[in-house]
Amino acid sequence: MPTCLTIRVPDDFVLSRDVCSYGYFLLAPNHWHVKTQSLSRVLHLAEGPAKVMLTQPSAPRPAHLRGAQHLFFPHKPGAPLAAAFDRALSRPEQAEARVQIGRMLRLDEDASHSAAFHALDPRWKASGRSRLFRSPTLFEDVIKTVTSCNVTWPSTVNMNRRLCEVLGKAGAFPTARRMARARPATLRARCRVGYRDQRLVELAGLFLPRGRSPAHVDEAWLTDPATPDDDVFKFLKSLPGIGPYAAGNIMQLLGRYSRLALDTESLRHGKAILAMKGSDAAIMKKLAAHYEPFGPLKFKSYWFELWDFYEAKRGYSHNWDRDEVGKSFTASQF
Repeated sequence: MPTCLTIRVPDDFVLSRDVCSYGYFLLAPNHWHVKTQSLSRVLHLAEGPAKVMLTQPSAPRPAHLRGAQHLFFPHKPGAPLAAAFDRALSRPEQAEARVQIGRMLRLDEDASHSAAFHALDPRWKASGRSRLFRSPTLFEDVIKTVTSCNVTWPSTVNMNRRLCEVLGKAGAFPTARRMARARPATLRARCRVGYRDQRLVELAGLFLPRGRSPAHVDEAWLTDPATPDDDVFKFLKSLPGIGPYAAGNIMQLLGRYSRLALDTESLRHGKAILAMKGSDAAIMKKLAAHYEPFGPLKFKSYWFELWDFYEAKRGYSHNWDRDEVGKSFTASQF
């Protein structure tokens, strides 16, 4: 009989809001189902791939909002999630699945974390925005970051879909071992990753067990609160294909929000929304200064400003269809 797990969540967790908070929810193998307001994807577990559907009990729309175009998240805050799998999971697999789901949804960030963010930036308190969706594994986050650099969003969508189709098993995201063994030419020709082909293979090798390579990604060290942000940032920039933007983005995916990930979207935001003037370099400096008051959580403030802009153009993100709006939600497509 297929396994169904109950996943306890923080008191302020809302599935539709906290999943549809970052662009990776639109990338394969993630699939947000607008009609049912649920998330499905394939997870890699010890005994093979398993597809999971995540749901949360709904909350009735308040009477005064019925029929109105108002930000309303259709789930009951803090209600446990149901994680329904397409096959039976062993006890060890169940524990593994809980860890992956917890990471993906940032269930380690409890209501007190959200309250601390809202104290720094009260603009997001009413909506409750605080968590940023990510992948079940750091490896997937790193690869998705690399596939989002120097490229339009539709190409990022396509690259990740092809990686799952060509290298993934049963629709899952490829494992580090599978990608490390792939030929760069295969990644370029069949997955359409362009110049990233060799870099992706090299990055995947760094996630294999220590001993296979003199270098190694030590996730425990990267996530240890005792490890300084500056040291993590420096290490990330030493990895193949990881520059300042990618390193800043991976930092927030690690739960370290003290760095910004600035790119052309940031410049657009600085000019069009924040009315900043000057050269690109000058605007980058002004952006850094603008978000400095938000201290260790500055990335969140920056990101939710961007997300606000996207939703103003395309509607609330929990109503975005992956194969329609999701392919063109970046500002460069407006």
